[in-house]
Amino acid sequence: MDMQNDFDRILFFEHARKTAEDTYNKNPLDAENLTRWGGALLELAQFQNIGDSKKMVSDGISKLEEALLIEPTRSDTLWCLGNALTSYAFLIPDQDEAKEFFVKATGCFQQAVDEEPENELYRKSLEVTAKAPELHMEIHRAQQGMGGAPAFGSSTSTTSSKVEKKGSNDLKYDIFGWVILVVGVVAWVGFAKSHMPPPPTTPPR
Repeated sequence: MDMQNDFDRILFFEHARKTAEDTYNKNPLDAENLTRWGGALLELAQFQNIGDSKKMVSDGISKLEEALLIEPTRSDTLWCLGNALTSYAFLIPDQDEAKEFFVKATGCFQQAVDEEPENELYRKSLEVTAKAPELHMEIHRAQQGMGGAPAFGSSTSTTSSKVEKKGSNDLKYDIFGWVILVVGVVAWVGFAKSHMPPPPTTPPR
């Protein structure tokens, strides 16, 4: 893993989050800004421990839902919310509870596709989310297997603790790896676009 690259991403998305928060204080009805804010939180969540990740993803979901109250058919927001709900579902060990979030995520992806049927990314996300519950079951089963190893003696106990910690980190990267990159790209592009200088105006003839 490229530590410098991770550090750069944290700095970028933390700046994006702060900028979105400042913009929100000036104009709370900017759905595009709320979408960028939610996307930045979702990106930053992957660098936290599981508990903090869960809280950050939950905050991201709130921002995206707030954006949809302003613009209910905004396709990029619906798509980002689908990814956020999917991420949150993976952070919940209970299969039945997680399934509710997967169902909501599918609904968001379907709405995004309905709004932009030609968008291949939205269609692919809808297709992939159908496999999410099965992947959730596999990941958490593997996690239980790693964490459930019996410990004999202090050295084995330490090893078991290390394995459990490694398993927790692996779980987090498994969860975020398949959704985070594309959400980050959307937040990154949206953020850059919002800070581009205005196009030159054509002088009147």
